[in-house]
Order: sequence, then structure tokens, then C-alpha cells
Amino acid sequence: MHRQTAVAEAAAAAEPATELSPEQALQLAIAWHREGRWDAAGKIYEALLRVQPRDANVLHFLGMLRYQRGRRDEAIALMQQSIAEDGTVPDWHCNLGNVLLESNRLDEAAAAYARAQALAPERPELHNNLGALLREQGRLAEAEAAYRRALELKPDFADAHTNLGSLLMRTGRPEEGIRTFWEALVHSPRHGKARKLVGMAYGQLGRMEEAARVYREWLEDEPGNAEALHHLAACAGGPVPQRAADDYVETVFDGFAKSFDAKLTRLHYQAPALVAQRVAELAGAPQRALRVLDAGCGTGLCGPLLAPYARHLHGVDLSAGMLAQAEPRKVYDQLSKGELTAFIAAAPASSWELIVSADTLCYFGGLADVAAAAAHALAPGGWLVFTVEALPEAAAEPYRLHPHGRYAHRAGYVREALAAAGLAVLGVQAAHLRTENARPVDGFLVSARKAEAARSS
Repeated sequence: MHRQTAVAEAAAAAEPATELSPEQALQLAIAWHREGRWDAAGKIYEALLRVQPRDANVLHFLGMLRYQRGRRDEAIALMQQSIAEDGTVPDWHCNLGNVLLESNRLDEAAAAYARAQALAPERPELHNNLGALLREQGRLAEAEAAYRRALELKPDFADAHTNLGSLLMRTGRPEEGIRTFWEALVHSPRHGKARKLVGMAYGQLGRMEEAARVYREWLEDEPGNAEALHHLAACAGGPVPQRAADDYVETVFDGFAKSFDAKLTRLHYQAPALVAQRVAELAGAPQRALRVLDAGCGTGLCGPLLAPYARHLHGVDLSAGMLAQAEPRKVYDQLSKGELTAFIAAAPASSWELIVSADTLCYFGGLADVAAAAAHALAPGGWLVFTVEALPEAAAEPYRLHPHGRYAHRAGYVREALAAAGLAVLGVQAAHLRTENARPVDGFLVSARKAEAARSS
């Protein structure tokens, strides 16, 4: 195919046909890529590669597009190929390092960052990225040195201040960490991550009035900000919302969907395995016989564990970013975007024989509505299996919203909510869900069942 023809063909598939040079076509694709018109951009990248398969620029940008679509292995292969064609661009090595880091391929990420630094040793963002990698490897002193080097090169680098503050909190230096968060805010007063983290740091230290003041000031600048509202509710001493607001959940999970799996791997995340183990105990040997709903499926970590039991596996999540990561797993028969309680309540009665929810109901306080919805949507004899974080039974309230933004529940309250919905409680078992700040997060693995249908005489 002639090079110009391929370009015109791709452009025509997305917009009215225009005569473009290959260079103009690439610039158009990049512009559409940045605007979120991914399908159109992808068609042009692919058309250009058909006629010039070794074009380093096109390979790299198509790799970035594949990464954004959750197809990480393809992305990494394309980015590596682009670097093989032209290894002189430090940003390309850095981008590859970022994708490898988010894929938990830490040694390869370190090599990519090292190549980027060799090409541009005075680039502060490269030292900041290296600090993030070293932190994930547990090399905390080296990570701190990398962040501090980034700040030597760029003293007003708010992201590096924020990352350094988080590291100082992790290494038991909270006062220094708080000062570092404030330094980020001096240079970037509307830096949302720094605002959230300084508020959470005060909350972690029990300084609730100072935490609340941070969030109130944030709301003065950004009225209605979902994260500020949610975290303020955890420390202001007023009424606690029944669950996290939809816009809060979407903001948080869209924001770290791409790195979600790798982060949870490093936190020794156990919830999917715990849920799967309980499903095996209840359902016996997998026979692909059940209609299964993965409620709050996220990136689909439970999907491969549930698929052997499912003749139909449906995932629902409020975060489009998380669903974009779940789709490439190719284990779900159907994926839907929606708030899980409303989604389950709107389903026809007896839609599923099994509903699971791993580490999602920690964003719910009251469980009455979701329990009632599950009781409606489960077939007679169907199971509900989920995890929540644990609140001591001696607590005065049935659930508590912690400063980190998640709810914890008393076991007694969980039992009461399920029983009130007409579900028979099969177990509320203590479990370690993951680690956080090198400490286990205590939770409950909960299972319940809907009564069998009454037999006619």
C-alpha cells in the first residue's frame, strides 16, 4: 500500500478524507490521542506502521495508547521496539519505566530509569521516578536520596515534595512529613494530593481539628470537591455518610486504576484469594454452572478465580478506569459501569446464584441497602461472599469512617444487617486483608445464603 494512501485511508475512517503528509497525520493522531479520541488516533498509528513498521515515534505513541487501554504487555513490547529503533530519547525510557513499574516489573523498570538518567542526568522528574521505584523495592534510604536530589535540581517540585513527605511518614517521621507536604503546598497551593495527604497525616496522628481545617480550606478553594468532602466527614465529628459518594469513588479509582494491581501485589493483598477460597468451600468443585456477579470488580483480580465456577460472569464497577483494566483479562462475559447497590437492586429477582464483593464494601458504612439488594437478586439457595475491614466489637458505633477514607464494621452489625435482609449468615471470619504501612489490615470474610425455595407439597 502506498504510504500516502494508508494515511488518507486512516484519516477517512475517522473524519472526512483529507490529504495529509505522514508527518501531518502523526501530529493529527497525537492531537486526537491527547483529546481522548483513541479509536481515531489508533487507526492512524496503525496505518502509518503498515507502511513504515520501524518508525520509532509511531511505535512509541501506539505503545502509550495500548497502555492507556490496559493492554500492558502489548504496550511494553511496542515501547521497547521504539527504543530499539531510537534509544536517544530520555522520555521514552522514562515512560517505559513507568509502565514497567506499574506492572510490578521492578528490575526492568530500574534499568529503564537508569538509561533515562544517563541521557538526562539533570532532569528532576527522572530522579523523582527513580525514588518511586526504590520505595517500591523497599530501598527507602536510596528512595529518600533520589527525592532529595530531585528537589536540589528543582526546589519547587511539588510532586517530589509530596512523595518525600509520604516516605517520611512511612519511616516514622510524621512531623517532618507534614512539613514536607506543606512545602509542596507552598509551591503549588492547589496540589490535591498534597492536600489530601497532609490531612490524612494529621488524622493518623489524631489531630482531627487540624485535619478538618485542611479539608475545609480545600473546599473553600474547590467547593464540592469529592475527596475533601469525604475525608472531612471522617474527622469533623459530624454525621458520617452511609457510604462514599459516587464521585469520590470514581475520582479515587480512576486516578490509580493503571497502578492498582501492582500496588496491591506489593501490599500482599489477600481479599480475592480469601473470597475464592470461601467460594470453593461453599460451591465445591468448579463446574462452570453458576451465574456469578463480581460486585465492585475493579481491575478484575477476582475474575480468573471466579471464572471456573461461572457459566456467566458479570462484573460491575463505578470506575470506568478500573473497567478498562478489567476488560483485557477476557474472563468476564459482561462488564457494566454502575453503583453496585443500585445495579443489584435493579436486576430481576434471582439473577445470580453467587454474588461476591472483594474489598469494595469498605467504602460503605450502612450495609442494609446492599444486603437487601443482594437478597432480592440472589436465586434461592444463592450465596453472598464479601470482605469488610474490622472494627472492634466494643466500639460504640456499628461502623466507622477512618481518616484514610475507608469504613470499618463491627462483626455484630454485619450479622444484623444480613439477617434483617433475610439472609442466613454462614460465617464472619477474621482475616488479614493486606498490609498497610508494614502492618496487617484486619478484616472479616463474610458469607451468607438466601433460603432455598419452599417445596410445594
